[in-house]
Amino acid sequence: MQIVKHLKQYKIPFSGLASGKHDFEFEIDDKFFDCYEHSLVKKGSLKAHAELQKQENMLIVNFGIQGNISLTCDICLAEFDAPLHFTERTLVKFTEEDWENNTEEVVVLSKTDYELNIADLLYEFINVRVPYYSKCSEQGNNISCDPEMLSRLNTAEAEDGSASTEEKIDPRWAALKNIKNN
Repeated sequence: MQIVKHLKQYKIPFSGLASGKHDFEFEIDDKFFDCYEHSLVKKGSLKAHAELQKQENMLIVNFGIQGNISLTCDICLAEFDAPLHFTERTLVKFTEEDWENNTEEVVVLSKTDYELNIADLLYEFINVRVPYYSKCSEQGNNISCDPEMLSRLNTAEAEDGSASTEEKIDPRWAALKNIKNN
């Protein structure tokens, strides 16, 4: 129930708005990301600006999102803040029939709907921006990987390398290696 309450603030009531442009501001914080169980982002502090252009049969929503998200470095496991700054655009169509041309940019609502919930859109926009490979040294500002953790990793790699050369090969596997060489 708490999740539903928190996400209510990301609804835009468009039914009473006059045609034209309307601006909305939203804060995105840790509580927002807690509402999504499988979110790639767990912590963050972002501001979202939504410019809604209301037309007779559709809405055009331009989003501007900026701030920082907290990520974990894939090399040293240190937590670091990664800046985000991007824009997105979504079209909202009103129809009573099934919409055949589904795209990522078009949201379809019933003609009886009176508000647009942008929480899921914001969630998707932000999670798509999470880098596939997070590295704290790529964030600039003289940030580098944790030297203590890097030395531990190098020590562990060295120990693994020496242990693997000392291991005896099972004779059954050795026979299979000979097949490959013939």
